[in-house]
Amino acid sequence: MSDTTTAANQARAGIRSADFDIVKMLLEGRAFFALIAIIITFSMLSPVYFSVNNFLIMSSHVAIFGLLALGMLLVILTGGIDLSVGSTLALAGVVAGFLMQGVSLEMFGVILYPPVWVVVILTCAVGAFVGLINGVLVAFFKVPAFVATLGLLYVARGVALLMTNGLTYNNLGGRPELGNTGFEWLGFNRLLGVPIGVVVLVAVAVLCSLLLNRSALGRWIYSTGGNERAAELSGVPVRRVKVTVYVLSGICSAIAGLVLSSQLTSAGPTAGTTYELTAIAAVVIGGAALMGGRGTVRGTLLGAFVIGFLSDGLVIIGVSSYWQTVFTGAVIVLAVLLNSIQYRGRRRAVAATPSPQTGKASE
Repeated sequence: MSDTTTAANQARAGIRSADFDIVKMLLEGRAFFALIAIIITFSMLSPVYFSVNNFLIMSSHVAIFGLLALGMLLVILTGGIDLSVGSTLALAGVVAGFLMQGVSLEMFGVILYPPVWVVVILTCAVGAFVGLINGVLVAFFKVPAFVATLGLLYVARGVALLMTNGLTYNNLGGRPELGNTGFEWLGFNRLLGVPIGVVVLVAVAVLCSLLLNRSALGRWIYSTGGNERAAELSGVPVRRVKVTVYVLSGICSAIAGLVLSSQLTSAGPTAGTTYELTAIAAVVIGGAALMGGRGTVRGTLLGAFVIGFLSDGLVIIGVSSYWQTVFTGAVIVLAVLLNSIQYRGRRRAVAATPSPQTGKASE
């Protein structure tokens, strides 16, 4: 009788374990499953959705959000937030447009037209400078990340508006006789059939993955977000890590600004409005914890593709832009809810683990 009872209990425990494993798999792979569901749904609703060319076009749109999201991931892993990425994107595009239009040196009576590679380097330096200010405010002056980056959101946007007087820099193709052509290469050219913007996204994603998984800085980033005080006591240079991730986020935003302005062949001060929210959404949908310490590059990229493919799919089937906002917001809320369920379950599992000293579960 006891053997029968034991066998029944083991069977029930096995069923519960299997159910838990399935739920865990669905939670951890939700971005991937959501992307597959989006592709299947819109493929049935539109005959033009499921095609290689359309996927490449949508991927070039996703590249902008993906670049912002990768920088945002690095910041969120440390327990911070960067609300300035959209404005930094706009400022970077405006700086690139300003340089492509020519820098007038009235004192010497000349106009300098820097080559594209100089434009790219200077633009990335601007993004790094914005990130540096964010990092110093957060790490050294202990300004809450939300407040510091919100302030830089307005500052960067304001500087972009002042530089252009509210107008847009058009015709950024350059002129051969001036030696500043090639800017549109980022937005329109393809490498082995793949848009350059997507190639840039993949390259940045590989670098971020190597940084997080194969370097000491990556371990410091995760430990800072997991438990900042413990990381500091363990010798992790927490303040330097925070400054570094904000600088990297600024550089990613600048690269996104370069790709976007190249795709549009114009640069305006209002570009990137609300893109910071889209970047945060991609990170959350990808399974990262907003409290820090948990998140992956793979998940963030999947989150960016979920948002991008959903938005473009709604456009293709003719859904109103108002409903697009509703659907995107619903996806974000659902992702946050699933994140809460996933990490709450982990906390309970840790709490129920017996202590090696006492043999009892931690309180």
